[in-house]
Amino acid sequence: MKAREVKRAKLVEKYSKKRAELKEIIRKSGLEYTEEKEAAIKALQQLPPNSNAIRLHNRCKLTGRPKGYMRTFGISRINFREMASKGLIPGVKKASW
Repeated sequence: MKAREVKRAKLVEKYSKKRAELKEIIRKSGLEYTEEKEAAIKALQQLPPNSNAIRLHNRCKLTGRPKGYMRTFGISRINFREMASKGLIPGVKKASW
């Protein structure tokens, strides 16, 4: 799954400029339906589905777990807790009262 996410990220980066240009053409023409707008829509549909940034999902850098992801550290909550308890994350200390 981690390899699949890396592949998607590369596709998103590769097609981001082209996708933005096509979307700009579609946006500029507004509500009226022109040949240029139609061509842009078809070109956008021809791009690979995984080249859309919406398809990306944050995953834990260590385990690849998709849920419980902590953005500031780039790891899942489970790994974060273990590493914080062992003192492996600088500046983080487990609270106890």
